[in-house]
Amino acid sequence: MGGGPSGDLYVVLHVKDHERFERQASDLYSAEPITFAQAALGAEITVTTLDGEETLKIPAGTQTGTVFRIKGQGMPNLGGRGKGDLFVAVTVITPRSLTKEQRKVLEQLAEVEAKDLSDPSFVQKVRNIFG
Repeated sequence: MGGGPSGDLYVVLHVKDHERFERQASDLYSAEPITFAQAALGAEITVTTLDGEETLKIPAGTQTGTVFRIKGQGMPNLGGRGKGDLFVAVTVITPRSLTKEQRKVLEQLAEVEAKDLSDPSFVQKVRNIFG
C-alpha cells in the first residue's frame, strides 16, 4: 500500500480445548465410562463423535484404560485426503454405593472368585497370562 515493498502476513491461530476431545494431528482422543458389568460381560455403548454418535462394541473382559479405535471419525487430514481416527479409552466405574440387590449379587460373585483362587489350575492360568 502506498508504493512500499511487499511484506509477510503473519496469522496466529488460537485453538480452544474441546470439552470432550483431545486432538493430536488428525486423530481425536476421548474417554468413556463403562460399568463393571459392561466390562466383564461385554456390551455395546454409544460414543459421541464430531459427526454424531457411533456404536462401539466392548468385548467381554475389557480392562480400564483399554483404547478402541473408530476409523475415520477424527479430523480431516491436511491436503483433503481422508480423516483421522477417534481413539476411545474406557474407564470402569466403581459404584460408591450399592443397592441391597447389587450388594447381594457382588457378594455371590466374591464367593465364586474365592473358590476360583483356591483352585491351583486357575491360579496357574493367571500366572501364565501375566508371565
